[in-house]
Amino acid sequence: MKPNQRLLGLDLGSKLIGVALSDTGLMLASPHATLKRRKLTANAAEIAAIARAQGAAGLVVGLPLSMDGSLGPAAQAARDWTRALSDAVGLPAALWDERLSSAAVNRLLIDEADLSRRRRAELVDRMAAAYILQAALDASAT
Repeated sequence: MKPNQRLLGLDLGSKLIGVALSDTGLMLASPHATLKRRKLTANAAEIAAIARAQGAAGLVVGLPLSMDGSLGPAAQAARDWTRALSDAVGLPAALWDERLSSAAVNRLLIDEADLSRRRRAELVDRMAAAYILQAALDASAT
């Protein structure tokens, strides 16, 4: 990566895609947006536009491993989608274990922020993307 570039974090759901951005120092992940899950070409265009506008040079996509760490059908689908997305947007992509990310974010939003169910639903996907991206950033900093 060149100096002052960011990473995009993605939490891939069946209906929504959470998007997060790192800072240019690759130290901090922040929630950015939530996209409706559509055909790959439409989502790739949206993600490419965000990447261009924000100066992102790569993607970190959540990998939904089974609780025992194995690759189930959801993880295989995420791998295939990530490969196709990477090709479509022209950015390298890494997969990151996302087990329990949404549960952790929901717990935080309930316990710490005391948000309503509706408000949590609006935030959880982009915050899960930030959670995934932050874990990857923390691991790469060591």
